[in-house]
This record gives sequence, structure tokens and C-alpha cells, in this order.
Amino acid sequence: MPDDAAVKYLLDDAELPTHWYNVVADLPTPPPPPLRPDTGEPVGPDDLAPLFPPELISQEVSGERYIEIPEPVRAVYRQWRPSPLYRARRLEQAWGTPARIYYKYEGVSPAGSHKTNTAVPQAYYNSINGITRLTTETGAGQWGTALAFACALFELSCEVWQVGASYDTKPARRTLIETFGATVHRSPSRDTISGKAFAEDHPGSLGIAISEAVEVAAADPEIKYALGSVLNHVLLHQTVIGEETLRQLDKAGETGADLVIGCAGGGSNLAGLVFPFLREKLAGNQSPRLLAVEPAACPTLTRGEYRYDFGDTAGLTPLLKMYTLGHDFVPSAIHAGGLRYHGMAPLVSHVVSQGMVDATAIPQNECFAAALEFARTEGIVAAPESAHAIAAARREASACAESGREQVIVLGLSGHGLLELGAYASYLAGGLADESPDADSPSSVDLRTALGTVPVVG
Repeated sequence: MPDDAAVKYLLDDAELPTHWYNVVADLPTPPPPPLRPDTGEPVGPDDLAPLFPPELISQEVSGERYIEIPEPVRAVYRQWRPSPLYRARRLEQAWGTPARIYYKYEGVSPAGSHKTNTAVPQAYYNSINGITRLTTETGAGQWGTALAFACALFELSCEVWQVGASYDTKPARRTLIETFGATVHRSPSRDTISGKAFAEDHPGSLGIAISEAVEVAAADPEIKYALGSVLNHVLLHQTVIGEETLRQLDKAGETGADLVIGCAGGGSNLAGLVFPFLREKLAGNQSPRLLAVEPAACPTLTRGEYRYDFGDTAGLTPLLKMYTLGHDFVPSAIHAGGLRYHGMAPLVSHVVSQGMVDATAIPQNECFAAALEFARTEGIVAAPESAHAIAAARREASACAESGREQVIVLGLSGHGLLELGAYASYLAGGLADESPDADSPSSVDLRTALGTVPVVG
């Protein structure tokens, strides 16, 4: 039994991970490759060159188990990494559960979320290749904030298309992105063909915002694109989360975890936490259950189809084999803006399809109720996205309380909610609805026709 006097488990700087972990090396069956939309052939490195520097392309297609983290990246990581792992003792007492609950807190990064783990290496690799400008999209604003911060460190300009619903309701997040030096556009914007295909007051989606950022980058060889989730190299960078968590659990006196929970939108936060645990499970060292939690309003893993689809609304990206609600799906404007994505990372989709990771969907009112209990016991206001992991932990903790079963639960707290208090205000005022995707109307705009001569990547 761990020492009850211990509350916070940190690693020494010397124990900061030196390598990212690539789960592809250990999968029993390889994931399906991305395909060119014009030929149906697998995408090659040359197809990705308009958007990414060579190091990121190499990581995207790599089968190596471990990839070394460059020292300039580790130097920045040291500002907040290793991030803390906390034992949620007061929450356990409030829930009356025999489960031991730990949360890995990524809200201590400069951007306030896990997104900085990949923003820093992406900005670094672009900078050493002479790139001076990056474009990207952002949902709730965490990724845009992270990339703006990283670009400032490596002297890159940054242009961000923020999903309209978040742009309108999260002005503080927009201000933070601008404080770090980036330019922010409301998406859909009037600056791109992709954006002009939609009404100016459209609530937007991550798919539309991706189309806008990709359109600008693909049309100019001096500009590259940075993605905050979905692709293999992004998930790779996030594995510092799970690697640290495994070591911290060992320092806390735990032999492993019984359940590891992460919220899932595009998949990077989830993968960063659970992939190192999946490695240990495949090796027979541990046997945790791995759980992805998504919003009921955008239930990609639980109600989507596992098939090839575009990663963006306009169809500018390669075709990705993933769980998808359809690239023209526009989710309702729930407050967990970072989880409003029609698809899911191909690697996450693959392990879910193989039964290695489970998935569940939870409505937002249940998530905010759990987040309030978390705030009132642990003192941290969680991001609305992270609230989904907390809600799933509450369900499991209640089951443990009923059965008297002890287990170790680890949840990923992907970021803080201090710039999302408007969402909490809406919940406290009783103003949130539990949306169903059945009520949403996908876009009927034929963007591939409207885009005409805009380059299609891959």
C-alpha cells in the first residue's frame, strides 16, 4: 500500500524522458497507411513535404520503437516537465471509493495543457529547416496557444484559425494566443476559399479550420502547417506523459494501473497517456484496461464508422483510416471545443478496432458535475475536455464502492479550465444541453468543387 503521507510524486530532472515512444513498433498488426485521394495509393514522404519538415515526415512513417528527443526540445520541456502525478485522496473520500485515484496533470505547461509537448518539437524542427511561418487550426484554443508559445521561442510567425464557436465564447483564450505573438482568425474566415464556402456566422468545426490552415500552407512553399493532434508524429511527442506516469507510479509504490483513462477528441492526449501502458500490456508486464472518453455530442469512436475519410472538411488532406462521423459533420457547439472533431487519430482508431483500447461517450452535464466535485476536493478547475476523463473515473469509482473492489485508476488531466470559466458559468446557471449528433446538420457544401485549383496534399 502506498504511503498515505505522500501526496505529490515528481521525477528528478535527470529522469525526464530522453526518447519518445512509437507504439507502431509493438503492434501485432500494422495500422493501415494514409492514401492519396487521387490514386488510392499509400502516401509517401514526398506527398507530405508541402506541409511538414523532413524530421516530422520521418517520424510520421517511422517504425522505430524509440526516437530521441533533441536536447533543445528537452531544454524547453524542463520548464514544466516532468509534470506532476497527484493522488486524489480528497476526491476518493468524497466518492466513498476504495479505488486509489491518480491524475497526471498537464495544466502546468506554459499553455496550460498537454499541447505544448508537441508544439515545441514541431516549432523546433521547422526552425532548423529555415521555415519562418506556420499555420494551424485550434478548437478550444489550447493548441493555438501552445503553438503560439513555441513559435515565439523559435522565432517563427504563427497564424491560427480558431473554430468560430470557440472564438466567440472564449475571448480570453484568443487574447492569450495573441499575447504569445500569433495572429488569430475566426473560422470559417473570409481569407480562404475553404472559409468562404460557409456563412460568416457559421459555428465552424475543426475540419473547416484545418482546411483553411492547410489551404494557406499548401499554396506557399515558404509556409508549413502544424497539427495539434491526429497524426502519428503528434501522438509520438505526447508519449512523454505516459512514460513519466509509469515511473511516477513506481515511485508511489504502485506495481501498475488497473484502469487508465483519457479524454479523446483527435487522440493525442489519450495516446500520450495510454500508449506506454499499452506497450507494458503487450509485453505482459501489466494488464490495465485502457479507456477513451469522448463527448456524447461528437461520439466518433462509439458511433462513427471505421473507414477511410478526409481529415478535414474540404478534402485537402490524405485519406486516413479512422473512426469518423464524416468529414462534413459539424458537431454542436459544446463547451469541450477540443473534442469537436469528426474523426480520430488513425493509430488510436487502429488499437480501438483491435480491442486494445475501449471507448465510451458521456454527455457534458455529467462531465461538468464531476468536474465541480473535482474542483471542490482537489482544488483544480479542469478543462472541459479533461472533465470527460473525470466523469468516467467517477463511474468506475462508484462501481468500486458498490463492490468493495480496490483498483488503481489513472486519469489524464490534460489541462486547466481557468480560461474556460464561461463554460462553468453556463453549467452553474443550468444553461447546458446534452446534445445528440442526430440533431446536427452536416455541411452540404461541395468544397472540393469550390476549391478549384487549391493544392490537395497527397
